[in-house]
Amino acid sequence: MSNADITRATPAGPSFQELFTPKLITALKEGYGLARLKADAVAGLTVAIVALPLSMAIAIASGASPAQGLYTAIVGGFFVSLLGGSRFQIGGPAGAFIVLVATTVQTHGMDGLLIATILSGLMLVAIGFLRLGTYIKFVPYPVTVGFTAGIAVIIFSSQIKDLLGLTLARPEPGPLLDKLPVLWESLPSLDPATVFLALATIVGISVLKHIRPHWPGLLLAVAGAAAVTALLDLDVATIGSRFGGIPSHPPIPSLPAVTMDKVIAVLPSAFAFTLLGSIESLLSAVVADGMTGRRHRSNCELVAQGVANVASGIFGGVCVTGTIARTATNVRAGAATPIAGMLHSGFLLTFILVAAPLASYIPLASLAGVLAIVAWNMIEKQAIRTLMTASRGDAAVLLTTFLLTIFRDLTEAIVVGFALGSVLFIHRMSKTTAIETDTPFVAEDEADPVGGRGGAAPSDPEVVVFRISGAFFFGAAASIGSVLDRIADTHRVLIVDFAAVPFLDSTAAETIRGMAEKAERRHVRVIITGTDHGLRRVLFAHGVKPPLVAYERAIADALENTKTA
Repeated sequence: MSNADITRATPAGPSFQELFTPKLITALKEGYGLARLKADAVAGLTVAIVALPLSMAIAIASGASPAQGLYTAIVGGFFVSLLGGSRFQIGGPAGAFIVLVATTVQTHGMDGLLIATILSGLMLVAIGFLRLGTYIKFVPYPVTVGFTAGIAVIIFSSQIKDLLGLTLARPEPGPLLDKLPVLWESLPSLDPATVFLALATIVGISVLKHIRPHWPGLLLAVAGAAAVTALLDLDVATIGSRFGGIPSHPPIPSLPAVTMDKVIAVLPSAFAFTLLGSIESLLSAVVADGMTGRRHRSNCELVAQGVANVASGIFGGVCVTGTIARTATNVRAGAATPIAGMLHSGFLLTFILVAAPLASYIPLASLAGVLAIVAWNMIEKQAIRTLMTASRGDAAVLLTTFLLTIFRDLTEAIVVGFALGSVLFIHRMSKTTAIETDTPFVAEDEADPVGGRGGAAPSDPEVVVFRISGAFFFGAAASIGSVLDRIADTHRVLIVDFAAVPFLDSTAAETIRGMAEKAERRHVRVIITGTDHGLRRVLFAHGVKPPLVAYERAIADALENTKTA
């Protein structure tokens, strides 16, 4: 087959249109009728009921206002569903961002947060159009489990003050080791009414989840706590007492005050938002795929997340990402198309316009209880048990990521965890790559093949055959190279078989070239067999080509060639 034939036989990659067509358009092309609209409306309302208390709680814990959390879910959630590459993704504020958002607000103020959110959106759009979404999913599993568990611990620790109704003598520190002594010193100020509301919310959510799993436990528990607070006139912190309630009008677009110095200052935060947002949104889309059997478009999803973040920042919201819990709720509620996510945003907007005054009675203790439940659910208990017992390498990556998230920085934890995971992968891949010779130390007895020569093993002692199996890349190149370099001077032909090599990188190709040049100096002939077009292209690019080496289709052909030479 000629090179032209090979080119024609190779399937073309997906087009730009195929990669970036929103799932909404795909779903509408399939046909959209009253039955689907009804299913989407029910799912959208269900998700909105779950998102209502969560959005406010996450925003408050992040150092923003409850209204900003709702704006994020309304504006960001709408664009995620409108433009996204998943049929079922629900966008909004996420618990995973609480630590990053709170740190950004403390360091750069609210304008800095909005600028960082917009910059993060632009970065996500660029990542999507550069088609890097596929690579983001390569973050090792122990890393995602570790930083998610670490975030959960930080979220819970940030809610202790509101759970217990503590009055702090000084501002609450951010780092955990600095925070705990301050909270301990303030324990005498514990407020029984606040503790009662927090416990009632946690118990209510937990009980309803077991006895009535289809009921909106979060909303019912928070509404019940608000009713008790209003009826008994409890002297506890509420949304009204701390924030003055939430606005009863839709979000209004406005740009933050932007300066070049401010942009440069918030770039690290924007990068952290981008990194975590891309990971979280694609993980959420993968969860939805697993629940439905559908497939999402990674790069299209990232572009939508980027547009959603830009829009959220312009409308005064915080970071937007795909949220696993709300997306799973959307699937379970029977959503058919992305219109369910758009309707979820519409229902939340209706709440602001109609029932905003009622939010003033919501006690912060009940929202802290909601986040305590969220933090507990974020910790993947079974996954941690499995990783801790599966291998020491996975356990080390998990613990390192977890501890760095708690005691250092989330971005640092992800980068270090990814690096450790990559080293672990290299170690494992190097063990799966093997090299063997067709001349065993003790040969097994074999019957003579029918029809004479079998053609697989050399009968000439001056001919040696090495088979390489597994991915031949930089992690395995050193060990294989050292074996190939020890070619006995008595060998006149070395056959290296690549039939079981699925992948070859530049380091491996350089190793083969160096071995071939050394063999040439020793007047040893090198024949390479079993290579496909892709492997030969890499080898040729590094100079591993005739006359330095010869190529044959299989070992049998190479052995026949040595007999006739």
